[in-house]
Parts: sequence; C-alpha cells; structure tokens
Amino acid sequence: MIRILATCALAILPGPLLADRVLSLGGSVTEIIHELGEVDRLVGRDSTSTYPPDVTALPDVGYIRQLSPEGVLSVNPDLIISETGAGPVEAVDLLRQAAVPFVEVTDGYTEDAVIQKIRDVAAALSVPDKGEALAASVAADLQAARDAVDPSDRPRVLFILSTAGGRITAAGADTSAAAIIEMSGGVNAVEGVSGYKQLSDEAILRAAPDVILMMDRTADHAITNDELFTHPALASTSAARTQSVVRMDGLLLLGFGPRVGEAVRTLAVALADAES
Repeated sequence: MIRILATCALAILPGPLLADRVLSLGGSVTEIIHELGEVDRLVGRDSTSTYPPDVTALPDVGYIRQLSPEGVLSVNPDLIISETGAGPVEAVDLLRQAAVPFVEVTDGYTEDAVIQKIRDVAAALSVPDKGEALAASVAADLQAARDAVDPSDRPRVLFILSTAGGRITAAGADTSAAAIIEMSGGVNAVEGVSGYKQLSDEAILRAAPDVILMMDRTADHAITNDELFTHPALASTSAARTQSVVRMDGLLLLGFGPRVGEAVRTLAVALADAES
C-alpha cells in the first residue's frame, strides 16, 4: 500500500505523474528504482542507499530517520519516494507543506511485502508494467532460493546489531533479521522478544546460538571474533566453541529489496559452511 503524504499532491495532477527529479529515501527503494531502469531520474538519495555503487555519486541528503527539510529540498525534487519511517516527524511535516509529492511505501519482511513494495515504487514512477515484470522476476528468484535451502539442518542464529558498551543488542521477532534467518533455513535464537533489544547475559545464554550473524562493518563499528567471544555470555556458547560467525553486507541482508533471493542464497550457504 502506498501512503501519499503530500496533501492531495498526486491526485490533482492531470494524467500520470511523470516526475523527472526523484529523490529516493531508503536503500531498498533506491535498488528498486535502479532495477526498474529508472535510475536516470534520480537526483538524490539518502545515506542508506549504497547499492548499486554508482548511486553513491548522487547527492546524499542524510540518514532517512534524521532528515532536514533544507537538505532534502536542496536537490529540488519533484517527487520523493521513501521507505516507511522517514523522520523526524517535524521534518516530514515541513516537506508536506512544501507541496512536494511524498510517497511512502509500506515495508515488510515477507515475499508479498517485497512484491508490493516493487509495485508501489513502480506506480509512483508511472511505470506499472515495469513493476509487474520486476515483481515476477524477484518472486521467481526468491522461490528458487528458498527451494534450495536444506530443511534438515536448522542452526540457532543470533543476529547481533550492536555490542556498544559491552551490551549486546540482538534481533527478536518481527524484525528483518529474524525473517531472513528463517527464510535461509536458520532458527532465530532469541525467543519471547520483539524488535531489536538489549539482552541480558542470561537471555543470551538461553538463546544458545550455534552461529552469530552480524553486519559486515568497518572502522569504529568493526569487531573481531576474538573481541566478540570475550563477552562472558557468548564465551560458553556453541558459536564460540566453533568460532561460527557470519558477516554480510547490511543492505543485502536486511533490505528486503529486489536482491532478497540473493540474500537468502548467500546466508543459507554461509550458515551451512559455519556449521560444517
């Protein structure tokens, strides 16, 4: 479902919207625009839009949840397409007052949600036929990836979002991490928790992970296996004994965009290798 945040902005335009100065907010939206063959219409992107690499040459208007109206409007867009959750609310309200059509596409962590997101972006760009073709291709690719997953071995996987301050923030239910783990043949190790939450040492021990899953980060956010497994709650886990850590590009892993089939294949292979 598309939410139109600019007051009646799309409804009053005669005929289909043919915006040629599009701003994309959210990595999966930018990927979809690229795969639709409409990337030439982009005049800007947010900081989470890093794939394909060519899009990083576009002006960066900031992090999707910490936008400034001045930064967004500096690229003079005639259409903004955003993932759910752009903010802060005050900034989005000011953008609405600027009368720039602001289309927010609904996120989700299922095949149906990915397909709907593709259709929504295509509709906003007035290329619905391209949207149907891409949706069919992505659905087929994801189904093939899921069919190739070995259902007999389901390791317990702990997705760690952060270890800042020695406190582990991990993925519970209703998260993109939990969904991609399940699609790829694993079991989300965190039970009874929804969202991304800091876990107590006792909760980590109860999770009993066979594999640790993390985003492949660099610089100040990087952490080595040795550093990871010095955490007292992780040191006695099966994952620590086998040094089983999988690191993946964050946008590929959690984006639930047109590369979702690739994400499933990559993670499924990595989990199998970590367990072997």
